[in-house]
Amino acid sequence: MQRHTVGAGLDAERQLLDRIYDGQHDSGLLLWRPLHAALVMPRRMSRLPAFEVAQRACLEQGWPIALRDTGGEPVPQSSAVLNVALAYAVPREENELTRIETAYLRLCQPLCDWLADLGLEPGLGEVEGAFCDGRFNVNLEGRKLVGTAQRWRRRQSDGRHVVLAHGAILMGNQREAMVEVVNTFYRVCGLGTRCRAGSHIALEECRADAWDASGQLAGYYRRMLGAAGIDTDL
Repeated sequence: MQRHTVGAGLDAERQLLDRIYDGQHDSGLLLWRPLHAALVMPRRMSRLPAFEVAQRACLEQGWPIALRDTGGEPVPQSSAVLNVALAYAVPREENELTRIETAYLRLCQPLCDWLADLGLEPGLGEVEGAFCDGRFNVNLEGRKLVGTAQRWRRRQSDGRHVVLAHGAILMGNQREAMVEVVNTFYRVCGLGTRCRAGSHIALEECRADAWDASGQLAGYYRRMLGAAGIDTDL
């Protein structure tokens, strides 16, 4: 697991995607943990009329804002989060129509297998009241544990699609502070969305050895990529 500032972690994910896009490898995995807190959101949100006021309000709570290239909603990042970035070139024989769902499943299934082997019962689906909610959340006890997202590119060299699939695992229980800063941003910007701390769960609430157990994760992705016939150096 690597430790990065949030900005450096986002850059490391871009570099991982670039390496796959450039054909240096067919797949890659990055596990990283932030050194500090930040509220990460799409660059488009910086164009909101009250953005600068909201930025100051979040900073006063200890959450500077960082902007990302992809869409979605604000997501808190801190040392309580483990980020999983999986990048690969889609095999030529795979169905073009299902590549997005397949990429989410390749990100989520190793997480679910890992959690199941820890004696937990994970599932996928939306959770009302969760920040940056989505159909491919990984959940425990009906509450969101992992948020997921994707970024796609297409190689000019061979026409293959390349994806970076990202998961943010809430390892430590910082739910209250995270929801508070997301709601502060929405409120100051005059947006109606509100999130609830009770819609989230931290892995440490279920397993005291959560961080120690995370050392096993890379092996789950290695096995998944091998079974899919995707070359890997993991």
